[in-house]
Amino acid sequence: MGHSGRLPGVTRDEQVIAHVDMDCFYAACERLREPALRGEPVVVGMGYEPGGSDGAVATASYEAREFGVESAQAISTALTELPRKIDAANDDSLSVEEAGFYRPVDMEYYESVAAAIREILHERADTVREVSIDEAYLDLTDRCSWGEDVRAYTGQIRTAIEESVGVIASVGVAPTMSAAKVASDREKPDGHVVVEPGDVRSFFADLPVEDVHGVGPVTARELAELGIETAGDLARADPANLDDRFGERGVQIHRYARGDDDRQVEPMGQPKSLSRESAFSETTRDEQRQRVRIRELASAVADRANRKELLYQTIGVKVVSPPFEVQTRARSLPGPVSDADLVEEVALDLFAEFAGDRVRKLGVRLSKLSDGDDQPALTAFEGEQSPAPDQDHASESVSSSTGGDDDELGCGQRSLTDY
Repeated sequence: MGHSGRLPGVTRDEQVIAHVDMDCFYAACERLREPALRGEPVVVGMGYEPGGSDGAVATASYEAREFGVESAQAISTALTELPRKIDAANDDSLSVEEAGFYRPVDMEYYESVAAAIREILHERADTVREVSIDEAYLDLTDRCSWGEDVRAYTGQIRTAIEESVGVIASVGVAPTMSAAKVASDREKPDGHVVVEPGDVRSFFADLPVEDVHGVGPVTARELAELGIETAGDLARADPANLDDRFGERGVQIHRYARGDDDRQVEPMGQPKSLSRESAFSETTRDEQRQRVRIRELASAVADRANRKELLYQTIGVKVVSPPFEVQTRARSLPGPVSDADLVEEVALDLFAEFAGDRVRKLGVRLSKLSDGDDQPALTAFEGEQSPAPDQDHASESVSSSTGGDDDELGCGQRSLTDY
């Protein structure tokens, strides 16, 4: 199991922390399953229904932002800045070139993409702190050392995410969490910024004060009233005055602006699932190759669960066909187990209906995880029928549709002209 916290004898300046942040993640996922959206303005709305104007912007691609669309903006407002393509095509007063595509949030699909990214991060870091679906801190102290080694290693992480998953990550690397977070934002999109030990304070010096971790818009305005507009101004400010005005938070942001951050990367609770995925170099119908890959993935994910001392009650497979049709199957067992042979057996059985189909990528997933030493004997499963998948583990399929709404699981694939 990965260590939690700094190793004995490791100083803060020796610590290597990376902050990985996916670029416009929801929009990137929509482009992943609908490649024609690449390079186009894309708006993903929470509470948005195709053809409607309710809801709020969850994510706007960089192309959409150029038209004034912003996160948390009302969809109705976004539509005045960036009309829908279909509306522009049917209204001579609107420009098709200055219109975009709107999609409803599909968290189930985004989570499936995020799971593949998390697998890469956990393979390449001893400690991972997942702070949201699209960002995480990594403790890489045991994996690389400062210098070109750090840039090369974190560059490999970015490349693995892009090549294996198909989305882009911006990465910031620094000896502190707060500096790594700011670094990952500096050159978005597709950024890779490394801040060496000793350079943290100078890195912050000329940045706007709102870039300092913990400084929001309201605090930034209050700091401006004190003549503090840059991180350098904040670093030079009297901490006693900041304490009087903001309390302990004022002292904290003063420390961050000076590059003083003793926080360590610690995991946030137990993972909800473990998965392993692997793409073929090219799509294949070779059933033998497919089944060998399923066995390899089943063995790898079962081994990972064993190393983390976790039991699992649900075993699932993921099958991705070109261009990006995702289908899953899962089976829930009567109780939690730790049995690599059983994982392989169930995974192969679940995959049987897809064997020989054109396959781009395969995955095996373990979920309903738990700690504990007690587990039912393998004989408890013999002769029993597997229960039908419940809603949380139902099969999903991405398929073409001509109407507006997604299918029941939120994984429908739409034509560019639908809305």
